[in-house]
Amino acid sequence: MRYAFVVPYADEPEFVELAVLGEQHGWDMVFTWEAVYRCDAWATLAAAAMRTERIRLGTLITPASRYRPWDLTQRVASVDRLSGGRVTLGVGLGALNQNWLAFEPDEPRKQRAEKLDECLDIYAGLLGGESFSYDGRHWSVRPVTELAPPPPAQRPHPPVWCVGALVPGHTRQPSLERAARWQGIFPSVAAGQDGNSGLTPDSFGEIVERLKMLREQAGLPWEGYDVVVEGDSHGDFGGVHGDTEPWERAGATWWVESWWDIPEGAEGVAEVARRVAAGPRRSAAAF
Repeated sequence: MRYAFVVPYADEPEFVELAVLGEQHGWDMVFTWEAVYRCDAWATLAAAAMRTERIRLGTLITPASRYRPWDLTQRVASVDRLSGGRVTLGVGLGALNQNWLAFEPDEPRKQRAEKLDECLDIYAGLLGGESFSYDGRHWSVRPVTELAPPPPAQRPHPPVWCVGALVPGHTRQPSLERAARWQGIFPSVAAGQDGNSGLTPDSFGEIVERLKMLREQAGLPWEGYDVVVEGDSHGDFGGVHGDTEPWERAGATWWVESWWDIPEGAEGVAEVARRVAAGPRRSAAAF
């Protein structure tokens, strides 16, 4: 099990200092997040890449359907080169809010899912090192014949972790199928017919087993695939708390501290720094 944290609210210099602090205190990854109009996630990660040496850098999450695929690809690859191969691209459909809708229309969920899949196909194709063309419903690409960028540090491309939800009572699980095609998952459980939702070690284990089956059917290895559980070991945010060991037994490879109830502002940044400086709350099984 490896350990990460999400920085809920911070400006760019504050994020960089928290990333440096995380590296000093034994964390394995630090995440930022993307809004439609806020701090630029990839500029922020690029700055952190230049001040750190070991800690991985990621997004939780990038709403990839909003991007022109080649623009997202060049941002991720640039930060990957700057960091010496420490970037993870976390993707999902994104959460519509007034910040988003102030600038862009509400596209149907199905259309955003199609754009997300096409964006990831193009991302992998452009970074694959071969001449690449693509003809999708939303995007098309012709082979690049000049001014091609250097390859990323991680080959064939920086890993992609997808949001994936288990929908109780459904045979098809489209978001799990998407996540199984890539390198990792941020899993969740959608509300069932009884209205109940939430992740437990048992439901988490069910997701892991489904992912193993999906990857086997696709001829993809399970070894090296990452499964994330988001929890809060310090406060009361969300429904996952306490010891990480049950989640590790259920198949989690990463524990991500998600402290979204910490308020924005100087006091909030100070509290995040205090928690980061305390280091990861590792499972007793790790010792």
